[in-house]
Amino acid sequence: MRTAILWIIITTVIGVVVWGAGRSVVNAPAPEPSAMGREPMQRLTLTSSAFAHNSMMPERFTCDGTDAIPPLDIAGIPAGTKTLALIMHDPDAPRPGGWTHWVIYNIKMENENSKMTIGEGEEPNGIAGRGTGGELTYQGPCPPSGTHRYFFMVYALDATLPLGAGSTKAELEEVMQGHILGEGEFIGLYSRKRP
Repeated sequence: MRTAILWIIITTVIGVVVWGAGRSVVNAPAPEPSAMGREPMQRLTLTSSAFAHNSMMPERFTCDGTDAIPPLDIAGIPAGTKTLALIMHDPDAPRPGGWTHWVIYNIKMENENSKMTIGEGEEPNGIAGRGTGGELTYQGPCPPSGTHRYFFMVYALDATLPLGAGSTKAELEEVMQGHILGEGEFIGLYSRKRP
């Protein structure tokens, strides 16, 4: 008799535990959309016909030349891209956070074949942001000493960003969050010739 009562108690406790666990699963919050198989971010290919990745930039694209915008080729732009954004940044500049030389966003896609070319000296059709020195246009490398790295970064976005002219790199990076479909990076180097 005592064994039967003990068996009923154990069975009842196990049933309650299993029922409670089942309710927890049923009432668990839905997983975040990012955890539900969102496509991984696509890598864009960013190159220049004027210099190779991680190589010296020709003088004409720097403060020692004409500060011309280097030619850039962007490939692998994903479907659904509405605009592009470009940043050129020198992390080696002797100031906290480095030095931003170029910010431009809401660059309209001019074709639908997942590629875009920016010709030498041509400002893309977009909205100019503000560099560290306050400029609204491309400012070429001008390192005070040594060899600096210049990171060209491109972003494919699923929206036209609500930013007016003159926004900074930090403001652009904040507003882009949640809209980036793909990104790419290309590095140029430069060291000034001393007399």
